Amino acid sequence: MKNSLISFAVFVGIAIIVHLVYIGIIIPQAEQATMIALSNGQSVSRSLWVILENGEQEVCFILMFYGIYLMGLGIFRLWSENYLFEVDLLEEADAEHHSLSQILDDLDELADKVKSTPLVQALAASLRRYLITGNVQNASDAVTTSVEALAVRIEAGNSMIRYLIWAIPSIGFIGTVRGIGVALSKADEALAGDIVGMTGALGIAFNSTLVALFISILLMFLLHALQKMQDDVLVKTQAYCEKTLLERISKTS
Repeated sequence: MKNSLISFAVFVGIAIIVHLVYIGIIIPQAEQATMIALSNGQSVSRSLWVILENGEQEVCFILMFYGIYLMGLGIFRLWSENYLFEVDLLEEADAEHHSLSQILDDLDELADKVKSTPLVQALAASLRRYLITGNVQNASDAVTTSVEALAVRIEAGNSMIRYLIWAIPSIGFIGTVRGIGVALSKADEALAGDIVGMTGALGIAFNSTLVALFISILLMFLLHALQKMQDDVLVKTQAYCEKTLLERISKTS
């Protein structure tokens, strides 16, 4: 619940900041460029401000920055937990006076931030399964199950990011439909010789699609980078549990 509230607050903050940038910089600059073009009897130039002017582009940028926040948060979490793969959490298992049940208690007593990591959860689950059954194969199955559950959880965690990447081109297409509709409504003016209104409306159509596609390409690249890190975590978790736990208990069983 807390994470959801923080995520919602970040989304609202991003929306406010982007809107302030639009009403303070982008829209005034675009209106100035439009007025200059109309006063000179020319079509509106395709400057950066004009391309970014409309509401569809603003919504796309809000979703883009929110998607970057979500992916950046995921990358930071993976990076901050990566040091655990360099630590032997079962090092005391080599000591004769320290039983596996005591090691499991030590894992349960770790700080919540560490105990909630996928690696420690997989390690504790497989160790608990071995202590209950006394079977190495059952412990190995517990590792596999934990890694598979982690993969499902990662995929579910990426669902919002995937939705944003789908929604952004759709919003751009809405701008395209709106622009074409406005252009068609100005067909009479174009037939009368005044094509400025029609070209401006077509600019809305093409600009929204251009911005949306560019943003979706950027987010897809970042998502693939995030997924690569997540896949590496799955592989490392499997290998760590096999090397740190399964090899040890297989020698003692």
